[in-house]
This record gives sequence, C-alpha cells and structure tokens, in this order.
Amino acid sequence: MSKLYLVPTPIGNLKDMTFRAVEVLNEVDIILAEDTRTSGKLLKHFEITTQMQSHHMHNEHKTVNHLVEKLKSGTSIAVISDAGTPAISDPGFLLTRAAVENNIEIECLPGATAFVPALVNSGLPNDKFVFEGFLPVKKGRQTRLLLLAEETRTMIFYESPHKLVKTLGHFAEYFGEDRQVSVSRELTKLYEETIRGTAKAVLEHYTNKPPKGEIVIVVAGKNK
Repeated sequence: MSKLYLVPTPIGNLKDMTFRAVEVLNEVDIILAEDTRTSGKLLKHFEITTQMQSHHMHNEHKTVNHLVEKLKSGTSIAVISDAGTPAISDPGFLLTRAAVENNIEIECLPGATAFVPALVNSGLPNDKFVFEGFLPVKKGRQTRLLLLAEETRTMIFYESPHKLVKTLGHFAEYFGEDRQVSVSRELTKLYEETIRGTAKAVLEHYTNKPPKGEIVIVVAGKNK
C-alpha cells in the first residue's frame, strides 16, 4: 500500500538516527531529499541504497502533482531534509498538504529537530511556546517584531550565523535589553554550546565572538 513517510534525520550527530528511520528508508520505493549530495552521505553511512530524488524549495511546487499521482499508483515515498524533521523550516509541507487533500496515508516518524533541545535546555518556560522559525529578512520584519514584543509565551527562532548579531540587536531594541535570551549553537555536534543571559549580554558576547554553525534562539515572553 502506498504511503507518504516524513522521516527526521540527525541535525549533527549520526547516532541520533533511529532504527525505524533506517528501516523505512530501506523499504520505501523513493526517497525525496532536500539535497541529494548531503543526504547521499547519510544514506551511504547507513548502507541505504533506495533510489533518491531531489525535492527542495525551488522545485517542490512543480513536482507535487506528479508525486501525488505516484503515491496514488502505489508508490511509497519518504521525505527527508538536510537535517531534522521535514516541513519544519524545510521542504515537505506542500506534499504533505496535497497528500491530505487526496486521502493518501501519511506517517511522520518522531526524531531529531533542533528547536526542542534548544527550548528545553534554555531554562526558559516551556509549558507554552511559539515557534517563529526565521524572521522576515526585510519586508515585514519590523511589523513582526512589534507584534512579538507583546508575546507572553516563550519564542523560538532559527537564524544564520552571519545574521545573529543583527537579530539579537533587534531583540534588545524591540523586546528590551533585559529580556532573557538563550542561543544554542551546533546542537549535538562537537562544538555544541548554549549562551544564556539578557539580550544585551548575549549580544555583546557574539559581537566579540562571531558565531559559526546552526543556531536556535530562545527568547522569554513578555512578563504578564
């Protein structure tokens, strides 16, 4: 029976790959990968020889209908991104939505995603939180920041290393210099670190020590 599988892959440490993920990737007919070169290394490591096709933000709009037809015809497909869980700031949502609309069975495996460990180890309240992903680069950024300045839940953001200082500066400006912030970098990797403190203090840290690697920012909500 055809099925669409959404399969998380490690965000750094290959030991975080689950037995079930390896099993599914071995058994499906096709693997859709965000970057076939990156995923090729992962598949080779786990000796997975399933056919792989490219599926990324630049071609997913064009290929969704074709993939739905494949699923309807009995083909089983797994979606993986470069790291973490598909559709979380990565390709996968469009195909998942189309599969839902066409009554195609979907199975999402639990597994690695960057924002959960960053939230949990931040020390900030995690009973209620909002995942913002990447902020708008230009258009709509100020509007979003003004809105989030009133958010009382803990907020989670993704950011690239070369934009981190700018974003922390905006948080200090719009949320206040004393707002508590936690920046997790290179999660699960050799140089993993988490820097916690006020927006002002964390901004000063990364101004003096430019960051490298994948970054998750966790920001305390506004005090009620």
